[in-house]
Amino acid sequence: MERSVPPTGQPNLEHSSLDRLRDRVVAANRAIVAAHLVTLTFGNVSARDRETGLMAIKPSGIPYRDLRPQMIPVLEVATGAVVAGEMRPSSDTPTHLVLYRAFPDIGGVVHTHSVFATAWAQARRELPCLGTTHADHFHGAVPVTRSLSRDEVQSGYEEHTGDVIVERLMELKAEPLQLPAMLVASHGPFTWGTDAEEAVENAVALEMVAECACRSLLLVPDALPIPQHLLEKHFERKRGPAAYYGQGGVG
Repeated sequence: MERSVPPTGQPNLEHSSLDRLRDRVVAANRAIVAAHLVTLTFGNVSARDRETGLMAIKPSGIPYRDLRPQMIPVLEVATGAVVAGEMRPSSDTPTHLVLYRAFPDIGGVVHTHSVFATAWAQARRELPCLGTTHADHFHGAVPVTRSLSRDEVQSGYEEHTGDVIVERLMELKAEPLQLPAMLVASHGPFTWGTDAEEAVENAVALEMVAECACRSLLLVPDALPIPQHLLEKHFERKRGPAAYYGQGGVG
């Protein structure tokens, strides 16, 4: 029998609410496979339900093709307590929880080891904004965290991984939804968004611009970042308050 208990301070959960959250997490995890962002089980997607204060995430080590909604663990964001599901959540769950607690606007988090973004993370280099494709999605260079200390790795490793992401964003005074990606030094990329679907989209965009940057620097090793005025134009026309890219509310 599946465990399903109310989270602290919450009424009994509606199964329909849990089902919707789990369905979205299964779909988002399958989406990163379809986008060729994962190998084996190297990655995970989570989604937050703001109304209930719950988070659902891929179970640890389960092949994506085997995922079913009832397998998805559901946790209370505030405490990290599992409130539904028998399977162990992803080992990266503490990182996701740190991000949700730090940034209320985030509704979905993606972690992959996609090849080009991971190459930048392993090189411990920020991903420069060399062109307009990058500027359409990210407001400047995608930053890289500092390396974790020995103590941070040995105790609370995954939680400290979240901490260094938050720390770097704070240092940059960056709005998380304007710069919705981070390269964790020697590890790999994390992306996020207002929901799981947007977080997946940002993971796809990150991998593409990481590959473009690698290829550009092969052609011109000292290629310069995009001029700031052009960066601002492309980011603002797609992501800014007066954005005019796309159809907006037109049906």
